Amino acid sequence: CVCFPDPRTDPWPLVYSPLPVTLVFISYLLVVALGPSCMRQRRQLELRALLLTYNLAMVALSTYMFYEFLATSVLANYSYLCQPVDYSRSELGMRMARVCWWFFFSKVIELLDTVFLILRKKQEQVTFLHVYHHGSMLFNWWSGVKYVPGGQAFFVGMLNSFVHIFMYGYYALASLGPRMHRHLWWKRYLTILQLCQFVAIAAHSSYNLFTECPFPDGFNTAVFLYILSLLALFLHFYYQTYVRGKR
Repeated sequence: CVCFPDPRTDPWPLVYSPLPVTLVFISYLLVVALGPSCMRQRRQLELRALLLTYNLAMVALSTYMFYEFLATSVLANYSYLCQPVDYSRSELGMRMARVCWWFFFSKVIELLDTVFLILRKKQEQVTFLHVYHHGSMLFNWWSGVKYVPGGQAFFVGMLNSFVHIFMYGYYALASLGPRMHRHLWWKRYLTILQLCQFVAIAAHSSYNLFTECPFPDGFNTAVFLYILSLLALFLHFYYQTYVRGKR
């Protein structure tokens, strides 16, 4: 299937050309590469008020996106087995396209996760998994919004938004300081929730590779392979953190 840019989303901010998102990605890699050396002679920043505000804002945005994905899919009677993209300018078609754009834009905002870690001199947390996941999601969802804003892709956005409600809620509590640490015993279960998310997305995307569905196989294949890479990396993280006890 040859995909063409969706004329509805093609002119939208950051979508109209690959140049803006590429510049954002290059800037991100420069921060990752040069940030630690710039901070070496500076004291670490606490940023507690900023982190609390940021994480609560991300909880609110994730909640909004989850609601929009869920409500629009229910109202439009979306299928979880095979859902082509609604390229019409109907109210529900545009509503789904808009929340897909917001999900893509949230991935741009989430690059601040890395910036805050570097400013707080938490360089040990800026792992390959962290940088790979944050950087790759930019291009994954840029292409999704440009070519297939909706359809099968809604499931990925909806599930990920749901998980991020709890993830940024955890970060918000952690930003309150050491007195909250004893209340964060559920970190391990948050990682398990992320792993379950990846398994569900892998099953969802791979199902259509063996059935007839008017949604581009190329996108389902890309999602499936990408999710397998995240699943492998998160399983390794889980093993190192919770099985071996390596911090």
